[in-house]
Amino acid sequence: MATPILYSYFRSSCSWRVRIALYLKEIEFEYRAVHMLKDGGEQFTESYKSLNPMCEVPTLVIDGHTLIQSMSIIEYLDETKGPPYLLPRDAPLKKQQVRAIANCIACDIQPVQNLRVLKYVGEKKLEWGKYWIEQGFKGLEKMLEKYSGKYCVGDEVTMADLCLVPQVFNANRFKVDLSPFPNISRIEAALGELEAFKRAAPFVQPDCPPELKTS
Repeated sequence: MATPILYSYFRSSCSWRVRIALYLKEIEFEYRAVHMLKDGGEQFTESYKSLNPMCEVPTLVIDGHTLIQSMSIIEYLDETKGPPYLLPRDAPLKKQQVRAIANCIACDIQPVQNLRVLKYVGEKKLEWGKYWIEQGFKGLEKMLEKYSGKYCVGDEVTMADLCLVPQVFNANRFKVDLSPFPNISRIEAALGELEAFKRAAPFVQPDCPPELKTS
């Protein structure tokens, strides 16, 4: 079986989620960088468009298939690659809670900080990003008060946690004050202690600029 290939950008939230999933499931893969800024964005090249017509990352080539969209990739891995399961098994309500938190981040909060959105917003992009993260975190914090244990939903790592960590990173980039969000901060800190999350972090990726890299 061919080694899976992940097309990724070191600071992409969506790529980051999939990297965490791959490391949690101990799936070896080849990392191929797609520089989102170089020469107008390598995601717009014809060769990459042939893999991902949305011109986004990540793209995962696995099992003879070319997969796009981080959330559906994670669900595919969960259904085909076995434990640890990122969506609860035989627990419909808990699975709904995981998906609800994950989608609040992946569908409501994160997309308004996408590179193409920020380029369109222009000079006020920092103010824009900060405002929408704060608004989203207000609701997310309330959800975590209800559903969280050690992690976002109970005491096991789920797909919701894979979404949370990159979003907290973005919040820090946009200088969001996290003190009103103790559950978000607590869970992110706990996840940061896990090896898979450390390996997936942006500043240890092959395409991270040398001046940002951590060992």
